[in-house]
Amino acid sequence: MDNRFPTLKLDNYKPLRDIVFDALKDAILKGRLKPGERLMEVQLAEEMGVSRTPVREAIRKLELEGLVVMVPRKGAYVSGLTLKDAAEVFEIRSSLEGLAAALAAERITDDEIKSLDRILSEISKASEKGDAETVIQKDVEFHQVLFSASRNERLAQIINNLKEQIDRFRIQSFTNPARVKNVVQEHKAIIDAIKHRDSEGAEKLAKAHIYEVEYNVMEMLRKQMSFREELL
Repeated sequence: MDNRFPTLKLDNYKPLRDIVFDALKDAILKGRLKPGERLMEVQLAEEMGVSRTPVREAIRKLELEGLVVMVPRKGAYVSGLTLKDAAEVFEIRSSLEGLAAALAAERITDDEIKSLDRILSEISKASEKGDAETVIQKDVEFHQVLFSASRNERLAQIINNLKEQIDRFRIQSFTNPARVKNVVQEHKAIIDAIKHRDSEGAEKLAKAHIYEVEYNVMEMLRKQMSFREELL
């Protein structure tokens, strides 16, 4: 069996339950633990080289974050990704991202613009190398700079509350190589609008970008659902 928990480090100063939680969460967000997969405490504990107690505590915490569901008399399962979930998350994200881009066009600093250019270049290089993990990391960084540049802390807090759901859908989207190339162009268009202090244009482009992400994710989820139905 492949190592599903490469990030597990038992030699740092964090409590063991937090280390296990971080490892399980990372495995879920990056798809090493699949939606619908049952989480067996004994098996997970053996894979990680820890006792069942921190695994049990981590699973309970993951349930609170919505990444795990508890099924009576059956146990814990990785929560599924549904079309309804995706639609609700993207509906909110589109409005928030659009507002952030509009505000950023009015309030962004020269250093932040340089950061966006740098991140875009890094995304492009990682895409050419087929380095999906770096693309995902840099995409997160790109959007974080936009929210910071909005100078609206409450807006950033609201989007942070959706972070886990957004990250799962982001990873789904970037499994499509063709999608990565389009992301570079969409990000460039947003940066250009911000550089020109075009608040309305930046908002429209940011919303269009999220719409494209949503469309891609929805298509993938529909195919996954169709495949599962064929197996039943």
